[in-house]
Amino acid sequence: MKIASWNVNSLKVRLPQLTQWMADAQPDIVALQETKLEDPKFPVDELAAAGYRAVYSGQKTYNGVAILARDGAGEFGDVVTDIPGLDDPQRRILAATVGELRIVDLYVVNGKAVGDEKYAYKLDWLAKVREFLARELERHPNLVVLGDFNIAPDDRDVYDPAAWGEEVLCSPPEREALLAITGLGLADSFRLFEQGGEHFSWWDYRQGAFRRNMGLRIDLILLADALRPAARAAAIDRTPRKWERPSDHTPVTLDLDI
Repeated sequence: MKIASWNVNSLKVRLPQLTQWMADAQPDIVALQETKLEDPKFPVDELAAAGYRAVYSGQKTYNGVAILARDGAGEFGDVVTDIPGLDDPQRRILAATVGELRIVDLYVVNGKAVGDEKYAYKLDWLAKVREFLARELERHPNLVVLGDFNIAPDDRDVYDPAAWGEEVLCSPPEREALLAITGLGLADSFRLFEQGGEHFSWWDYRQGAFRRNMGLRIDLILLADALRPAARAAAIDRTPRKWERPSDHTPVTLDLDI
């Protein structure tokens, strides 16, 4: 089974790229972030024609998350779009059971800048999500948590650690919040296979960042301990970032032997 996560930065704009990539890569489950679509406008029919069913939680212009499952991957169950203690109208969280797996799709708050009120909100949001994930893990040992985390886990995941220093996306409190989540028993699946640096999943549109590989690895697939023996490969697929009018993110993938 291949699982993927992709911040598409507008599903309306990127739908042709998504369907092309899915036809090429053949993922079984795809978590999307920044769909930027109200639910009545979600492209259910177009995705069904591509062989995928979907659950989704969206809003106009901003945010929005979705989980796609290829026909035959399993039925959706126990769908959650809001979690206790987090009174947030922004559509950033979506959980669903697909076959044997419990999938939690996150579009983590950006935080804007260290010291900003949005940064404080990000840390509080992450703490509440951690509480939710702890409960999910108790109920669902086969848990996969994936999405755009807006946090580079460590300096290997930053093209210029000195320049980023303690800026937002790299600051110690954000990394500590992520460690609190992985400390529940969730492994960064990419690091099960690749320990080196210069592997990124996001590049700014400006300054030729992609061409110069000035990126961050902020798109993650976290894997519960019970699933670690099933992990076979993890990758970052840079190909869609080379296409015309790309998202600033590219898909990340995990192959499981289940």
